[in-house]
Amino acid sequence: MAVKGKLWDLAVRESFDPTSAGIPDFRSPETGLYANLARLKLPYPEAVFDLSFFRRSPEPFYALAHELYPGKFKPTITHFFIRLLSDKGLLFKAFTQNIDCLEREAGVPDDKIVEAHGSFARQSCIECKSAYPDDLIKKAIQNRDVPHCSIPQCNGLVKPDIVFFGEQLPEEFLGNVYLLPAADLCIVMGTSLSVHPFATLPSLCSGGVPRILINLEQVGGIGSRPNDVLMLGDCDDGVRKLAAALGWLEDLEALWEAANPKTEEGKERESHSADKELEAQVDELTREVDIALKISSEHTDRVKYQLAGEGKDKGSNVRGTELSAAKSEGGVNMTQEAEASPPGGLRHVFPHI
Repeated sequence: MAVKGKLWDLAVRESFDPTSAGIPDFRSPETGLYANLARLKLPYPEAVFDLSFFRRSPEPFYALAHELYPGKFKPTITHFFIRLLSDKGLLFKAFTQNIDCLEREAGVPDDKIVEAHGSFARQSCIECKSAYPDDLIKKAIQNRDVPHCSIPQCNGLVKPDIVFFGEQLPEEFLGNVYLLPAADLCIVMGTSLSVHPFATLPSLCSGGVPRILINLEQVGGIGSRPNDVLMLGDCDDGVRKLAAALGWLEDLEALWEAANPKTEEGKERESHSADKELEAQVDELTREVDIALKISSEHTDRVKYQLAGEGKDKGSNVRGTELSAAKSEGGVNMTQEAEASPPGGLRHVFPHI
């Protein structure tokens, strides 16, 4: 499998993907972000991302931002696969719905990332649109404070450049969509493709362009074209398989390990865990062998018994007189011989009997 020319990677995971980076999703009934916002006493869960509500009451959003701010979660190996594509000069653009900045933390260059719903990477005043310093927004979020514009005559509310309900999608997103037909390959990962207009992006690729879906389920009509490829399952497992097919697995694992160095304690724990797993496998194999041997032994005993019984039945009528005569003459005990070697000469068939 070879990749030539421009590679367009669509990192289109739903706004928050709980399965890899540990970030809760939005809509899960009991564990999602909206469910956990009940403590903030919002009029409705989505109000936390509603611009008109934010103007009246910004505190709930900053309570949530305190939980989600970059630095609390780490990139997954899927993020590092996107980084690897960039390192190899194959990444054209990485579109994402995520607002968590994990692509940046994995080392994907800023100019390769198109954040369709914005992110925590930048922030500005909602009134005069002036940029707000990174260090000040970080301090405000850590302290659960509500920041205001640093221009005295404005003093408007500041928020991260995340797209709220009531706001237009970023110009950066709209200005890059037209590039999609220029891609040589489209990779779609970890998404339900249910939020528009983002969900339409894979369909904008040229008809002859292969599309690879690495996802838990088939979505977005991917699989309807002859050259579509479905890799259904966990994203991290999927990118490892794809990297292995490309001969890049060692490079990918090196990036991952460099970002997640193992301590000596961690290595020892991992080794101990591997030993335990091997020991469990050996124990299970031993148990299975014991069961098989027990079954074999019982089968052998049963065959012996059946053959000995058949020998007695057949010999009792046909050879009864001969056996009695042999006994009276003091000859060999033919009854014991009959029991030991059933008629028919089966020793050559069952030599272990």
